[in-house]
Amino acid sequence: MNANDVIESYITDVAVRLPRSQRADVAFELRALLMDELQAKAVAAGHDADAAMAIELLRAFGRPEAVSARYLPALTIIAPSDGHRFLRMAVVGLALIWSAGLLMQVWQPLLSGQDVPHALGQWWGRTVIPSLWWPGVLAVGFGIAAWARRRWPQASKWMPRGGDEIPGGRAAVVLGVVGILCGTFVLMEPSRVLDVFLHGRAAPAAYEALTYTDGFRQRQAPWLFVLLLLNVPMLIAVIVSGRWTKGLRRMDVGLSLSTCAVMAWTVLDGPILRAEASDRTARFSMTVILACVLVHLGIRMFRTVRPAPALHGTHG
Repeated sequence: MNANDVIESYITDVAVRLPRSQRADVAFELRALLMDELQAKAVAAGHDADAAMAIELLRAFGRPEAVSARYLPALTIIAPSDGHRFLRMAVVGLALIWSAGLLMQVWQPLLSGQDVPHALGQWWGRTVIPSLWWPGVLAVGFGIAAWARRRWPQASKWMPRGGDEIPGGRAAVVLGVVGILCGTFVLMEPSRVLDVFLHGRAAPAAYEALTYTDGFRQRQAPWLFVLLLLNVPMLIAVIVSGRWTKGLRRMDVGLSLSTCAVMAWTVLDGPILRAEASDRTARFSMTVILACVLVHLGIRMFRTVRPAPALHGTHG
């Protein structure tokens, strides 16, 4: 193989990675460039170009896939500005999924002291491996967002936001109050749902599945319902003032953290519903809600910025 054969092989490896409409033009341009550089290298070496000289030149020029990328428009799945946010969301999401799965899978064996290795194995197979859907969903979401910003740049222009504004306006808060009152009414006695839809004709097992245990009624239920209802006067104050004041924000955080503490106590303490299947579903749902609330509070804390004057030097 002589120097020309080496150059042609390299050009072919570059061109086949390009769209067919570009190949001829790129190959022509690349051949002229490489032949000029090879000739200059041969003149500097004082002898005719050979295969070894051509290979040395081409290795320094770059791998074919890297060179072909120079002729292609950049394909950005996740925008550079979103890279750190993507990584942070992926890590936090996986940590929450793994923690919730570990809690649900290992808690009972830990209490009994039996089958802990088996529970860990189930956690690995049922939670850790399947949780890889989360980075995939994030990658698709961030990719769509990056494409949309390039496709409709006018829609992605920055607009100022007030820190005390009400998302959705007063109407959204009114709907929130109605939702809390209706939800509390149903949660106080879930079997009411069966009476509403089936007019008392549901099977006894269905009522059993939606009946709270005595332990939950006596310990956690009063605290949960009181904390849930305390959101109503707070939201009414938001409606009246038309904004989230600092005091109302602090109250919201305090109520959320208190509710999370009671929910964690509920999940870890014992059965919530009498039927095992429905109890397992209720505890899993409560764990998901708990995780979502904590993530929401963490995001709000992370986004809080308190400008402070920089300290330039020290005074003696």
